[in-house]
Amino acid sequence: MGSGKREIEADVTRLLEAARDGEGTALDRLLPIVYDELRRIADLELRREAPGHTLRATGLVHEAYMKLVGSTALEVNDRAHFFSVASRAMRQVLVDHARRRKSAKRGGGWARTTLNEGAGARDFDTDELLALNEAMEQLDPRQRQIVDLQFFAGLEGAEIAELLGMSERTVRRDWAKARAWLYRSMYPDEAE
Repeated sequence: MGSGKREIEADVTRLLEAARDGEGTALDRLLPIVYDELRRIADLELRREAPGHTLRATGLVHEAYMKLVGSTALEVNDRAHFFSVASRAMRQVLVDHARRRKSAKRGGGWARTTLNEGAGARDFDTDELLALNEAMEQLDPRQRQIVDLQFFAGLEGAEIAELLGMSERTVRRDWAKARAWLYRSMYPDEAE
């Protein structure tokens, strides 16, 4: 890892610590540093959405960021934890948006998707996104974090291993277990 990247990671961690300690301007200084990465995650998230989605990447970043900074207890330890929490916030924004759309139109069929690696995933229908979100809440926290980072944030196994301080093999194993469990949970009739 280059020294510039390490400096950025250290800046992010310092600003998160300052925000946790109550420094009011720390989160304002954080956004410009993490914006490009948040935008990349938002683009990946929105590619999975059905065509005609009304949210755009910029709007998703801003809604998720507001959700994060509006939280009374933003307890984030470091850069890896921040991006995990940010991708979860984006998922929550999309789920909330899907719920509003669903309640507005009530009905419609949905097509199954597969839990592929990051950017290779197919579009999500509203009902399916809601089902995935509900199923993910039943995963253990580490598996849920790996799913958030790999599927929603589009990170590779090696990146996740580095961010979470674990072996790539552990990441692959937890990803496989989580995918299998999510599939059985979302499609019980086909998992038999």
